[in-house]
Amino acid sequence: MIILKSNEIKDAALKYFTIHGYEGASLSQIAEEVGMKKQSIYAHFKGKDDLFLQVLRDAKETELSSKLQYFSKVDSKNPEKDLYGFLQLVIDLFQENEHIKFWLRMSFFPPAHLEKEIGQEVMDIEEKVQAILECKFHDWINAKLIVEDEAITPTYAFLGVVDSILLELVYGNDEKRLKDKLAASWKVFWRGITQE
Repeated sequence: MIILKSNEIKDAALKYFTIHGYEGASLSQIAEEVGMKKQSIYAHFKGKDDLFLQVLRDAKETELSSKLQYFSKVDSKNPEKDLYGFLQLVIDLFQENEHIKFWLRMSFFPPAHLEKEIGQEVMDIEEKVQAILECKFHDWINAKLIVEDEAITPTYAFLGVVDSILLELVYGNDEKRLKDKLAASWKVFWRGITQE
C-alpha cells in the first residue's frame, strides 16, 4: 500500500515537474492530485528534493533501459539501419514518454541547487551509452562495414548528432525543422564514415 501510494505521488510529481519545472511545481499541488494532504507526502519522501530526485532516477532508468533494450537487438550487420533507428528511437521516446520528456528537460535545465547531482546522473547514462556505441563501432570497423581507424571517432561524431536532435526536441517546436535537421545530420554523418 505504501509503495502504491509512493508511486502515485511520483506519477503526479512527474506531471507537475515536467509542466512547471522544479520551482513551479508545489508539494501542495502534487498532494492534491493524489487526494492527500501535503504533510502526508513526508511519510513517503523526505521533501521536495528527495521526491524530485527519485522521479529523476526513475526517468533515467526508463531512458537507459529503452536504449539498452534497443542495442541488445542490434546485430552488427547493418550499421546504417541500426544507427538511424537509434536516432528515431530518441525522437519517439521524447514524443511519447513523459519520463523521457522530464529527463531531457531536467538534464538541460536542472534546478541550480541540484545541478551537480543531476549532472552525475546524466553523465552516468552518457558514459554507458558511449561504451555500448564504441563497442558497436569497433565491431562495424572490424567487419569493414564502416571506414574508420578508431571506434571513438565515429562514436563521438554520432553522439554529436544525437545531441543536436535532443536540442531540437527540447527547444524546437517545428516538426519539419526536426525532420530536416535529422536528414541533413544523418546524410553528412553516414557519408563521413562510409567513404574513404
